[in-house]
Amino acid sequence: MKFVPVDSPQDPDQIAKPLPPIQFRSDVTVELVRSSAHDSDVLFAARVSTQGEQTLESSQLDGAETEQDQKRNRGLINYLMRDRHGSPFEHNSMTFYVQAPIFVFREFMRHRIASYNEESGRYRELNPVFYIPSAERNLLQTGKPGAYEFHPGSAEQTALVEQQTRDVSQHAYEAYQRMLEAGVAREVARIVLPLTIYSSMYVTMNARSLMNFLSLRTKREGSHFPSFPQREIEMCAEKMEAHFAELMPLTYSAFNENGRVAP
Repeated sequence: MKFVPVDSPQDPDQIAKPLPPIQFRSDVTVELVRSSAHDSDVLFAARVSTQGEQTLESSQLDGAETEQDQKRNRGLINYLMRDRHGSPFEHNSMTFYVQAPIFVFREFMRHRIASYNEESGRYRELNPVFYIPSAERNLLQTGKPGAYEFHPGSAEQTALVEQQTRDVSQHAYEAYQRMLEAGVAREVARIVLPLTIYSSMYVTMNARSLMNFLSLRTKREGSHFPSFPQREIEMCAEKMEAHFAELMPLTYSAFNENGRVAP
């Protein structure tokens, strides 16, 4: 076990503080922590255009529907999606808790259609949890910007990525701890930490925003506009998509049937 001195080497009375164990992960965490999101939210918001105050009663029903109602509702949501009437898809909310390496969050926050709150390395000591690509992660990139393709690396390349990632993460966290123990402010000490360190955040968005995110951060056959996302943010998107499909099945089905284009 490696140790970081609590005080200067000239003080033998001080007890050395052991470094917390460094962890490596190859996955991401996405949990749905709160939601108010139903297909009915889309329906009553859309129908107010033609029915006005009559929609108030339908917006508070418990969801009991006849087969004819279901067919009509499915048709309306598909029409809205197909003709890109987007505002009815905004009357809902989903909040996710996400753990992922910091470089994923830098991609996330390009989407200015969501609300974010991330843990701060200024206010707390960051945990020694680092991302390391799994053996299945494609390593070779070909093609031009906007149309990349990725292919598996060799056994030697996979081993190189793993070893270098482990070494850099270990050395960087030791340097981080040395500065903290010397009294350096957290906001300064953190500058040596690599992009592989994990962070956590809450992200809140509505269905329209989420569909825009999914259209850009997943690669799917049948999409009208092909996307070439980095695999790590696609891992987050896939988990968010699974929650979306369960919460709003009619909306999710229409999204896929119409080429995965956000309305």
